Amino acid sequence: MLMAPRCTLVLEPQQVTGAIDDPTSHLEEVIAEADAITSVNSLGSKQALSTDYQDSEYQTGQLYPFSLSSDLQVATFALTNAAPMSPSFRQRWYRNLNSLMERALSPQCAGGEDLYIVTGAVPSERKLKDRVAVPASVWLAACCAAPGGGWAMGFVQHARDGDVIEDVMVGELEKLLPFKPRLFQGNCGGTEQDTERMKKILEVVNQVQDEERAVQTKEGARPLSSTKGPASAPTPEPAEERRSFLGKVMSFLATPVIRLFQLLYYVAVGILKNVMWVLWFLTKQVFNGVESCLYRLGSATMSYFLAIGEELASIPWKVLKVVVKIIRAILRILCCLLKAVCRVLGIPVRVLVDVATFPMHTIGAAPIVCKDIAVGLGGAISLLFDAAFGTMGSLFQVIFSICKRIGYRVTFDNSGEL
Repeated sequence: MLMAPRCTLVLEPQQVTGAIDDPTSHLEEVIAEADAITSVNSLGSKQALSTDYQDSEYQTGQLYPFSLSSDLQVATFALTNAAPMSPSFRQRWYRNLNSLMERALSPQCAGGEDLYIVTGAVPSERKLKDRVAVPASVWLAACCAAPGGGWAMGFVQHARDGDVIEDVMVGELEKLLPFKPRLFQGNCGGTEQDTERMKKILEVVNQVQDEERAVQTKEGARPLSSTKGPASAPTPEPAEERRSFLGKVMSFLATPVIRLFQLLYYVAVGILKNVMWVLWFLTKQVFNGVESCLYRLGSATMSYFLAIGEELASIPWKVLKVVVKIIRAILRILCCLLKAVCRVLGIPVRVLVDVATFPMHTIGAAPIVCKDIAVGLGGAISLLFDAAFGTMGSLFQVIFSICKRIGYRVTFDNSGEL
């Protein structure tokens, strides 16, 4: 069990961005409450005093326990670092923070050289003497600013009996606090987190939670605050004795129900995270589809313009091909003309050849020609004889016909005279 040393609680009236209780005070160091009564005006107007805890069932619990520092810091015993805590709650808070610091936070941050701690409380509606708010929960935020291996985590301890310390991300812790302050910046604010170190810290947190549950189960009906440290503030025993056995049993029975609600809460958060992830994935797919369509449209447009450009660029080449074809046609026409000229010029050569071969053909054809002449002459003579005899016969026939006609007319005339 963690014990606090015997040290008198002190006040902070110094001027640091304006004094807490007395703006006109020039004190720069913490001061005991008994010494501050005569030197500080309006003592207790802005911070708690020891008298606020008298005759109550609460003790002054340190938000930042002295054991988290390597040396004894007087500032940890200031009333501004304290909040009303029940003995059992204070004992659990000290034990859990001490375990986390020794087994997780310091080892995972180079022995605590670059480790920064911020603690605080979330007030409830209950107040001591209508002045000091009793916390509904206390919290601690740890930031490791080690280069290349930074991380940030938060821890919350509720004041209800049976609740174990919970680990939360710093961003979630900021949302739980009043006014939602920004606890850390830069590497500790959530960027470039060292996930391996955070996993090791979470493993230790699970071990601490299991140990706390085991302690609660072992103690059973016995209050956690039954063992007191030497420096514990005096707590009225009657207040603790008034806790009935029935209340302890109800607290013990309510613990599983609370765990069930916590489990349902974590399941609901997990489902919500998965739904958000699915929505993000679907949105990403939609954007990817739109991007793909735009890319295809752009590619088609570029292809269209490239095709037009190629056609325009090919026009000179096609014109050149047409000109070449025209030139080839003209050359073919010229070749045809040259062939015709050559053929025309080739006629005299044939004539000369024929003239040169004429004597040979003439000599060879002389017998035939003579024969043909003889045959022709014989035929001509035959024709002459035939023509002469035919002509003479025709003349004789004409003469005879004429004489016959004349003789017939004479005969007719003479017969008329008779």
